[in-house]
Amino acid sequence: MKLSDLSHGPDWVVWAGAGLMLALSLVLISGRGSWLIAGYNTASPEEKAKYDAGKLCRVTGWGLLPIALLIAAMGLWEEILPAWFAYAALGLILADAAAILILCNTVCKKK
Repeated sequence: MKLSDLSHGPDWVVWAGAGLMLALSLVLISGRGSWLIAGYNTASPEEKAKYDAGKLCRVTGWGLLPIALLIAAMGLWEEILPAWFAYAALGLILADAAAILILCNTVCKKK
């Protein structure tokens, strides 16, 4: 490997990150993996009782899926995407993260 080969950065990191996020998303969509959700993972048993764990996993998994696909698309088409697409992707990721937080704190709470 030459030093000039490093100028484009390691593409495998993008693919590994997107693949890992996709795998985690699929685990969460299946309703398993509540231990992967940071706030739920560390909550007390009383706090965990306020949430539907399966619904929380599915909402988090479906929210993570577009982020994983967006990262994969950016890695796949990095040469042909316009420069502004990175800013649009950042906006989409932030909006998706906000939607996940809102849905987890409204839809996933037990009544």
